[in-house]
Amino acid sequence: MKHIIVKLRDIPSVKEKAAEWFHAKWGVPLMAYRDSMEACIAGRTAVPQWYLAMDGERIIGGLGVIENDFHNRKDLTPNVCAVYVEQDKRCQGVAGALLKHACSDMKELGIPTLYLVTDHTEFYERYGWEFLCMVQEDGEKNMARMYVHRE
Repeated sequence: MKHIIVKLRDIPSVKEKAAEWFHAKWGVPLMAYRDSMEACIAGRTAVPQWYLAMDGERIIGGLGVIENDFHNRKDLTPNVCAVYVEQDKRCQGVAGALLKHACSDMKELGIPTLYLVTDHTEFYERYGWEFLCMVQEDGEKNMARMYVHRE
């Protein structure tokens, strides 16, 4: 494993590259990522936060922690969002390292409980997440799985 996990607030110089990377993966407007990342770097509040897995200069994975990941349960906050690992780096512990780092860092920031919306089953359980309930995603007919992680 030759990747490292970094906090965006510690290396603000990669903000634009990170915003473009997440935008390319998820299709959420680039400006939404930029705004959230600028708030992270400014550090006035614990949320939002952004984490990257780097292999040299290459972003190979990442995730964010935001107030709400586009679902109807506004009380279940904050949410891990935009979890993604490049295809050629999957099954190498990158996602697990990102999740562990984010959960630990958020606990240090005073937030020991995180939530996550996903269609995956079994994947997040490997990393200490527990299924909590089904939630309605914004603009979607189907329900999605909500997980919780308590540090």
